[in-house]
Amino acid sequence: MTAISAPRSLSRTTAFERTLLHAASALDAFVATRLARRAGAPYRRSLDAQTSFTLARDDARARGAIGILPR
Repeated sequence: MTAISAPRSLSRTTAFERTLLHAASALDAFVATRLARRAGAPYRRSLDAQTSFTLARDDARARGAIGILPR
């Protein structure tokens, strides 16, 4: 196992840089959690249900616009 060490001048970080790194880490964790949740089966099922509802509603509106009442 090899590791390349950073030069001494680059290893010093300011409080602002640490804050930016912390914020970036928090955003990364948020995105990873959200992607994991969206990959789950319950989310996909709810998305399918929303899509089918939207399609049925749009179809009913289109039929209503031409005077055909949906059953």
